[in-house]
Amino acid sequence: MEKATFAGGCFWGVESVFEQVPGVVGTRVGYTGGHTDHPTYEQVCSHRTGHAEAVEVTYDPAQVSYEELLRVFWMNHNPTQRNRQGWDFGDNYRSAIFTHSEAQAEAAQRSKEQLESERRYRKAIVTQIEPAGRFWEAEDYHQKYYSRRGVAASCQLA
Repeated sequence: MEKATFAGGCFWGVESVFEQVPGVVGTRVGYTGGHTDHPTYEQVCSHRTGHAEAVEVTYDPAQVSYEELLRVFWMNHNPTQRNRQGWDFGDNYRSAIFTHSEAQAEAAQRSKEQLESERRYRKAIVTQIEPAGRFWEAEDYHQKYYSRRGVAASCQLA
């Protein structure tokens, strides 16, 4: 099993999208990319921790490739909006790919450059690509938020 970590707005919708991908064997939502240890949701929403709401995806590379996970990520949020997705705004809702290896970093950069060369978006892609740091699991009530309610959500593109 391998891990991939993505931030693309509210982590509930991002998690729901990845839960539906064959080959994904687990997800958990949390906070990463910042400087505060053991952050709470309230702290992250205060915009003083530097953390993004993110989803850590555990996947079986024999069933789904990292490149496919990148495709799902790009297709399910707007990577041209800085620090916002839909109605949610703030640095905690930024678009980011947190890579767990050099191979992931290279694949993420290639996929971003490919989208830019295709001119798929009118605006520049602002998605950050950076090495994964410590992942702080969010509170229990955030985990599997939509699936516990019987909803298969998708992310709002705005």
